[in-house]
Amino acid sequence: MARKRYSDEGILRLLREVELSLSPCPDVASAYRTAGASDATYYTWHKQFGGMGRSEMANLKALQKENDRLKKIVAELELDKLIPKKSLDCLKPRV
Repeated sequence: MARKRYSDEGILRLLREVELSLSPCPDVASAYRTAGASDATYYTWHKQFGGMGRSEMANLKALQKENDRLKKIVAELELDKLIPKKSLDCLKPRV
């Protein structure tokens, strides 16, 4: 059976719904079940996105995108540095 994939905004919406349903009745299990999430999923999402607003979510996405870009640049530079080093090792005479 295919699982439903939630966007980050959808996760924020579901977390907010669970918080609102917890105000009249503090039963966490029924709150996230009515929202359509399992307990492990709810606690993972709450740990990752809990207390976050839309603007903070946009900042998080921008930072993740920038981090991915920088990691790619570092990997390319490491590769550029490694190629001449390996070629010089091949040219050295063996003793």
